[in-house]
Amino acid sequence: MMTFLPEKIGRFFSDIAGIIRFTGLFFRHLFRRPFETREFINQCFRTGYQSLLLISITAIILGLVISLQIRPILADLGAEAWLPNMVFISIVTELGPVIFALLFAGKVGSGIGAELASMRVTDQIDAMEVSATNPFKFLVVTRVSATTFMLPLLVFYGDFLSFIGSFIGLKAYSNISFQLFYSRAFSDFFFSDIFPATIKTLFFGFFIGIISSYTGYYSDKGTEGVGRSANTAVVASSLVIFLIDLIAVQLTELILGI
Repeated sequence: MMTFLPEKIGRFFSDIAGIIRFTGLFFRHLFRRPFETREFINQCFRTGYQSLLLISITAIILGLVISLQIRPILADLGAEAWLPNMVFISIVTELGPVIFALLFAGKVGSGIGAELASMRVTDQIDAMEVSATNPFKFLVVTRVSATTFMLPLLVFYGDFLSFIGSFIGLKAYSNISFQLFYSRAFSDFFFSDIFPATIKTLFFGFFIGIISSYTGYYSDKGTEGVGRSANTAVVASSLVIFLIDLIAVQLTELILGI
């Protein structure tokens, strides 16, 4: 037990250093020719397609549940007219980016970690190096770029469906029209509300791609290493999402406060 804890701590800091170095390699190869445009487009399609159904269902349920939970409270206070705006701002600024990023990490991040780990175990990455192909640029740069690019788009898509779900939940208890719901939702909505959330999702997508690619690219040998890489990719990405969200909230309050 006395030796187990220092070993774990040492492994943790070693992984942190490895991810920092891995990130540096990503930016070094990002602007270096040749550009793997076709593989990047393929990864964008795969990451978006894999998450589309899951985010669609979750987004509608999210908006529906929030409306059903908040409506009685606001009705008792005589402030039911505030419901569209409250739900929309809460989803766009906080709930949507975090929940959809967690789903993205669980679906796409685990897939990237397992895929690259399988390629490492079966020596496919080593074979690419022997054949004069840059495996880092082809496998890592394209996947990290795809997750960074696709997650904000998926979050916008999920926010829209959550907006529809919220309207359905409110419509079940009132005869509010969609035009009135829309006007109330955007009555106190400003650019400063959506800009920090968008920047935040870019960082979410980037670190999901980096962490998942790192765990898979440097996976241990054997089938156990594949499972460990997929699991580590999800757990580490989820923790980083919450950490980035905490930092983003503090920075937003500091900047807007100034």
